[in-house]
Amino acid sequence: MKLELIENNVVLKLAIDFSLSMIKYCEKFEEDRKYIVAKQLLRSSTSIGANAFEAQNHESTADFIHKFKIAAKEVNETQYWLLLCKKSESYPDCDDLLLKLESIDKVISKIISTAKRKKPISYSLSLFLF
Repeated sequence: MKLELIENNVVLKLAIDFSLSMIKYCEKFEEDRKYIVAKQLLRSSTSIGANAFEAQNHESTADFIHKFKIAAKEVNETQYWLLLCKKSESYPDCDDLLLKLESIDKVISKIISTAKRKKPISYSLSLFLF
């Protein structure tokens, strides 16, 4: 059931594919004993998908938006670490990962803005409308 959810959900598919790419990328750091960068990249990059996945079982629209805002913050942190890698002479090329991350960022931004526009009237406010 959950696998079906991933295959039919653009942001989850992008996030999981990105996470798998990041795992491979970070394995190179492990080989070179660059543990600090590997740990930070793995944590932030895999958290993007984890938060998007968690948002699928939201308790409210506000909870859904909140989970995706956390995912957006993890996108920013991952971008920071990848930019450090890009600027470093001794780190593997990460241009393709930055492009994938940019695509994820656009999708997440669109999800957040759409969810904010469609936010339903709160229950307490609706009591006064009848």
